Amino acid sequence: MSVLLSAFHHHSWKTLILASQRCKTLHHIKSTHASFIIHSLHRNTYAISKLLTSLLPLPNLNNHFPYASLIFNSIQSPNAFVYDTMIRLSSRTSQPHLGVRYFKLMLTEDEGVAPSYLTFHFLLVACLNASLFSVCKQVHSWVVKNGVFASDGHVQTGILRLYVEVGVLLDARKVFDEIPHPDVVKWDVLINGYVKCGLGSDGLMVFREMLGRGIEPDKFLITTALTACAQGGVLAQGKWIHELLKRRKGWIESDVFVGTALVDMYVKCGCLETAVEVFEKLSKRNVFSWASLIGGYAAYGYGKEAIACLEKMEREDGVKPDSVVLLAVLAACAHGGFLQEGRGVFDDMEARYGITPKHEHYSCIVDLMCRAGRLDEAVGVIEEMPMKPLASVWGALLNGCRTHKNVELGELAVKNLLELEKGNTDEEEAALVQLSSIYMTAQRNGEASKIRQMIGQKGIRKAPGCSVLEVDGNVTKFVSGDVSHPFLLQIHAMIHLLSVDALQIL
Repeated sequence: MSVLLSAFHHHSWKTLILASQRCKTLHHIKSTHASFIIHSLHRNTYAISKLLTSLLPLPNLNNHFPYASLIFNSIQSPNAFVYDTMIRLSSRTSQPHLGVRYFKLMLTEDEGVAPSYLTFHFLLVACLNASLFSVCKQVHSWVVKNGVFASDGHVQTGILRLYVEVGVLLDARKVFDEIPHPDVVKWDVLINGYVKCGLGSDGLMVFREMLGRGIEPDKFLITTALTACAQGGVLAQGKWIHELLKRRKGWIESDVFVGTALVDMYVKCGCLETAVEVFEKLSKRNVFSWASLIGGYAAYGYGKEAIACLEKMEREDGVKPDSVVLLAVLAACAHGGFLQEGRGVFDDMEARYGITPKHEHYSCIVDLMCRAGRLDEAVGVIEEMPMKPLASVWGALLNGCRTHKNVELGELAVKNLLELEKGNTDEEEAALVQLSSIYMTAQRNGEASKIRQMIGQKGIRKAPGCSVLEVDGNVTKFVSGDVSHPFLLQIHAMIHLLSVDALQIL
């Protein structure tokens, strides 16, 4: 009799475990949970852990997470696998920070549950998804104490990514230097960190260091390096990477991300013709590829070419323009002075493309109208905006007022700008200086003088202008009023010589 009973229990156990692994919906999981309770398996940690795991593939985990918490709370002695599953579930919800809470609970249990190397994998995902960058040093400390950092490449990458995301590049570099043999993924994370912080030139130095160590870049890293070139306007380095890509068969033509990054690099470095040549050779093009090309046309004021791209991208590639592409087209029309065409694109956004204009689209159409001298129409568009006009809209109007010498609307624009940018001294100063210029142009010197006095009384100081030049692959930054440049004397001597030559020509 006992043998038969044991065989029955074994069969029930096996059947229920298999059932928990085959659950596809929350209804199935709840039914299996009920069977567990009937057969007294709801206290078995292994069985319940399988039930929790079945929740992971379900969509809308936000709706199911309370049930997962209920199951977890019913377990008397959760093991590392159960805690790992709860951390994973948390990381996939809108409350990924709960993953850290479960990890801390894991460490503070009466007897304590030792985390495995997988625990830190899931914990790092939760931290990144929750943007919990304030705990990166603490997580780093946990990883080191448990001896995982030295031996687990995924954990090393996760810790590095945490420091990169918070923008603490010095610490990120220290972590990177502690890794004995960093692979190409880790190099990419570090270089990408410099790019995200606007330090593309520093990222390229790391890229060259990587090549010096004999590490072969993959497509992702090439894309990051090209982005760094575009950010710093480093054309020579970008061309070198292009030559490198030519030796990798199919990397440019068939990989849409590499090809798009190359197009964008040439656009940002001022080589529009080369960008078009590269673009035309791409066998795969997506909306980002078209956005890069149209953005290039926008930068140079080629409105007609940008508008033509709208039809070509749908006809040739079957790609529908998104809000970014339409914004680039509007910018191209504004820079090229194509009022009717730009207005047509703006008016067709919802009807033809199914895209509701956002604030940036309104800023662009206001800029387009102001450049064309339609200041009153621009004010009409501003008044009909479905959202509150922000600084970019009033700034576009102010620029138009300065060009077309409209004092009344200029005062209106500055009034709104000062309200929006209160406390931002740079923007306040810029708005007041433009208003002063408008007064001067209208020969209202008294008001202009008052504005200048107001700027002095507020103690507003204009941020120094700067420019970046690339010569023989080396990028140099020049800042207005800077006296610390190592070649200061030579620079001033050259400026003097150029000035003398210019006077002789005159």
